[in-house]
Amino acid sequence: MNMKKYLPLTESTAYILLVLHEPLHGYGVMQKVKTLSEDTVTIGPGTLYGAFSTLESEQLIAKVGEEGRRKVYELTEKGQQVLKEHIRRSEILVKNGAITKVW
Repeated sequence: MNMKKYLPLTESTAYILLVLHEPLHGYGVMQKVKTLSEDTVTIGPGTLYGAFSTLESEQLIAKVGEEGRRKVYELTEKGQQVLKEHIRRSEILVKNGAITKVW
């Protein structure tokens, strides 16, 4: 798989993929992203459903069910690989930031 097509991820997209390691519907994703990011990332419904559409068409997430009107999504194997590579790249950035004593 050509990872360059998907990377770098935006912060919002990275968090969406991260929280979809377990099946969640849109509202659950918004709440979990807000919590995991310590209120630094807030995803609105328009952004989220646009992202769901794109991520599903790229086969990074898949619809795995419905709870009433709510569609439930989960990370695919392909999505997991992309997220792992994004995290690896982010770790390099953090390591280099520490070396240069940026903080």
